[in-house]
Amino acid sequence: MSTATYTVTGMTCGHCVSSVTEEVEQIAGVTGVDVDLPTGRVTVTSDAPIADGLIKDAVEEAGYKLTS
Repeated sequence: MSTATYTVTGMTCGHCVSSVTEEVEQIAGVTGVDVDLPTGRVTVTSDAPIADGLIKDAVEEAGYKLTS
């Protein structure tokens, strides 16, 4: 089990949270996504470490920017 936390900018509402969650959940191996709207923190739990680039691509597909 692996957990990584990222910061995403541009999220302002529950729909934003849903969009990011849905995109990141589609990555193979991801078992959980927790988005904290006030802080912009996205915690991804997976079977094995996920490449940061895959997370970045998913967040950008949802329309937001990964800052860390």
